Amino acid sequence: MRQARLYLRAGHSTLDTGVRVSVAATARERMTGLLSRDSMAPDEALLLSPCGAVHTFGMRMAIDVVFLDKRQRVLAVHPCVGRLRVRAHWRARQTLELGAGRAAALGIAPGQNLELREEGP
Repeated sequence: MRQARLYLRAGHSTLDTGVRVSVAATARERMTGLLSRDSMAPDEALLLSPCGAVHTFGMRMAIDVVFLDKRQRVLAVHPCVGRLRVRAHWRARQTLELGAGRAAALGIAPGQNLELREEGP
């Protein structure tokens, strides 16, 4: 998986959230997602791309689900999505998954613009 760093854009400024993002871009990476994980560190997230719907069947933890459009504008934030749930957004092109409560802690809200900057080779 590719690695990136998450930034919040506000007007002309950009705020580094300190969150490392694993980008799941292949079908296999997206299918696996977070299913094998027991928890997520506060400084990590998973971006599923392309992705407009997620499920938490088989997951062992609650997550925040953030739907993004093709320009990485936040369309919707679903906090603390527990096990055995489905979330979808018809306009979403990407989905960011964070540990439960992290979206609010980072100030991620609908209408905001996020930026992912790839790290490493």
